[in-house]
Amino acid sequence: MDLRGASDHCKAEHVLITGGAGYIGSVLSTHLLDAGHRVTVLDRFLFGPTLAHLANHRHLTLVEGDIRSVSRSVLDGVDAVCDLAALSNDPAGELEPAETLSVNFEGRARICRLAREAGVRRYILASSCSLYGFQDGVVDEDSPINPLTTYARANALAEEATLAESGPRFTVTALRQATVYGLSPRMRFDLAINGMVLSLFRTGRIRVMRDGSQWRPMIHVTDTARAFRTVLTADPKTVAGRIFNVGSDDQNLQIGPLSERICRATGTAVVQDWYGDADTRSYRVAFRRARDELGFVTRTAPEEGAREIMAALRAHTVDTGPRTITVKWYRELGLGSVPGP
Repeated sequence: MDLRGASDHCKAEHVLITGGAGYIGSVLSTHLLDAGHRVTVLDRFLFGPTLAHLANHRHLTLVEGDIRSVSRSVLDGVDAVCDLAALSNDPAGELEPAETLSVNFEGRARICRLAREAGVRRYILASSCSLYGFQDGVVDEDSPINPLTTYARANALAEEATLAESGPRFTVTALRQATVYGLSPRMRFDLAINGMVLSLFRTGRIRVMRDGSQWRPMIHVTDTARAFRTVLTADPKTVAGRIFNVGSDDQNLQIGPLSERICRATGTAVVQDWYGDADTRSYRVAFRRARDELGFVTRTAPEEGAREIMAALRAHTVDTGPRTITVKWYRELGLGSVPGP
């Protein structure tokens, strides 16, 4: 990973990644190990051995556990925490709203508090742009939020609780991530671009949620992993107690036109299968704070991400089973019961 321009202020040598076997976490774990960090992954491993390719890495420690109950000893010798543990995405959050709040809010607030008490120097919360909900204009970190789902509300509560812990010796930062896409060891096909490519591969038609005019900011999974690394090495004075939107202005996209771009990028005809009710979530996000203050810019466009997924599908090197659809897998594990998307 290219770290040119990153500051070494309070460089994190040993990083605890909660949810480190998840969609973003498994990519972030690889990036930090490649950068020379020691990494401890805390995860419930509900989606199987997604870090099997790293199992023998001498700087990786795997801990099976729940952020709501794990012993504080997991933080011994840790310099920084990237807190990604969560029941992921809006539909999954509605399976068990109480469980979602318990994990995504209370569990992460607990880890942040324990980290401060243990003398950890940095804590980064994986939040989401989904808490903007529905907005008419372009929103930034100072705009009012409008969380419409349990998942978004839990993120908002987690931000409030963790940022309140930030102080002179404990740097807390919240990263509101755009909708992520791209290949990961823990692959997900319940994300917009990823799901579009899978439907093209299987049927030659692209599934698009109605009515297609809704706006979403997008970001490649390797770019969002780079954002965490950027904050880990940033001057604490720049990031302490701060919120940063993570994405890029040119990837604020409407879902309908985005589906056409994905078709063209993968060399397939534009044949759309519309599904669901009209989406109530629509938001465009400004990303200038991360760009101007951290020097963070994205490097991968949706077309490139779509092509890499299609290539993996055609080569049969990526899982497409039930574990790649979060809601379906949670149901198989007995978590909640709601109609599928």
